[in-house]
Amino acid sequence: MPKKLTGTVALVTGASSGIGEATAMALAEDGATVALVARRRDKLEALAEKLGGSGHALVIEADVSDAEQAKAAVDATVKELGRLDTLVNNAGVMLLGPIVDAPLEEWQRMVNLNVLGLLYCTHAALPHLIAAAEGDPRQVADVVNISSTAGRVARLNSGVYNATKFGVVAFSESLRQEVTTRHVRVSIIEPGATATELAFHNRPVILEEMAKTFGGIEIMQSEDVARAIHYVVTQPRHVTINEVLMRPTEQER
Repeated sequence: MPKKLTGTVALVTGASSGIGEATAMALAEDGATVALVARRRDKLEALAEKLGGSGHALVIEADVSDAEQAKAAVDATVKELGRLDTLVNNAGVMLLGPIVDAPLEEWQRMVNLNVLGLLYCTHAALPHLIAAAEGDPRQVADVVNISSTAGRVARLNSGVYNATKFGVVAFSESLRQEVTTRHVRVSIIEPGATATELAFHNRPVILEEMAKTFGGIEIMQSEDVARAIHYVVTQPRHVTINEVLMRPTEQER
């Protein structure tokens, strides 16, 4: 059976672990050549080896919260791989806690990566995505933005993380309206509790609270979310999956 993504190039941010790593593997398995973008080169190189070496993956060490590095990552992808058909904005950080007396550095980290990093990558990628959608092999291109259930419902001790993810949803919908007639599809993936490194950036007291909330349920794996992303980007040209909200079955909110 022919692979659906043969001849296409995808760029995945935050590809060194978790959802980004699983997504890169899923897209490569269906024929895409993947640019792996993250700060941890050693992790990216290990993933590239899994994908079969340079023929299937391009390693790009970059911090996408820096505008110049984000643009350079997109430029390197197009220069080395010849095109860009799919952008998966996955890089993000979740730092929870009360708003009162919160460390401002945590807020800045979330805004810089979750919002500005996504904006920088999208801005740099759009001309190439529009060009890809105008020709073969698929005549369509995709922007997939990873939001969260936190982009749907505001919760206690999640205020700024909520703000960043609500922002991702708003930006994505506005962009969708702007480029959809040019066959650039914009999709939002909103996972609930998922086993990734995301939670472990939090302070110990926050980790204890998260363990109380989610410790008794079977949470999702990165591969579960990657399957949803693969489903979105392999739809026929005339179909766009605008939004995927997914939770562990036992997660109530």
